[in-house]
Amino acid sequence: MADYKDPENTLVLDTSKGEVVIQLLPDVAPKHCERLKTLARDGFYDGIIFHRVIEGFMAQVGCPQGTGTGGSDLPDLAQEFNDTPHERGTCSMARTMDPNSANSQWFICFDRQDFLDGQYTVWGQVIEGMDVVDELQRGEPPRTPDQINTMTVAGDA
Repeated sequence: MADYKDPENTLVLDTSKGEVVIQLLPDVAPKHCERLKTLARDGFYDGIIFHRVIEGFMAQVGCPQGTGTGGSDLPDLAQEFNDTPHERGTCSMARTMDPNSANSQWFICFDRQDFLDGQYTVWGQVIEGMDVVDELQRGEPPRTPDQINTMTVAGDA
């Protein structure tokens, strides 16, 4: 395992396209970061597809049905909107129109998305593997979707 600055707050995704490493930001979204680690440790994301991948916008994952309509069995989270901008590689929670409806779905921004700032909870940043994210199959849903094979907390290795 690589030597990460903060392994307890680092997620490692083995995807169908390669490895992606995400640094969690518990200082700006502590409850969301804890949720992501809990679900990763429970194996929730293992085998889940990227069901919504829009060129120039984002890649979304985290629905157990692969349709964008589901979540985990855990209760929805209250928003933790913060000042972290939605830049290339930013990881943020997906939600319904209700700002307190984030659960397990999240997305990675391909490019700057300033219209999302302050409206969605940023919880992480891709620190390795953005080239892998760029290779994900596009579509809503993609014809042959890519998936997370395993998602682990680096500190558990």
